[in-house]
Amino acid sequence: MTSASDTIDIDDASEGMVLAEDLRDGGGGVLLPAGATLSASSLASLRRRGIEQVQVVAAAPPVDEAAVRAERERRCARLAHLFRRCLPGAPASASTVLYERLVAYRGSC
Repeated sequence: MTSASDTIDIDDASEGMVLAEDLRDGGGGVLLPAGATLSASSLASLRRRGIEQVQVVAAAPPVDEAAVRAERERRCARLAHLFRRCLPGAPASASTVLYERLVAYRGSC
């Protein structure tokens, strides 16, 4: 898998975590494939087999809603600046149509 991953102790693993790569036993056999979601029973089985660590997909960092809103406002202001001559109420032109479609595509500005 191409996403970021973390290697954690089996005791720190919890249900719902997703394996970042194939989990293999000492002989090279695949115990669980990459992308498998860990369950209580699979974790118990891995502990019985002596697996000490697993590589799981790294959790996404929490989203900062204030930063997202600020970035959206910045982009809307930039769009309004770029199309300042064709804002609503201006005579219809190709630029006005483009501006209106960009605003509609973005959802709101």
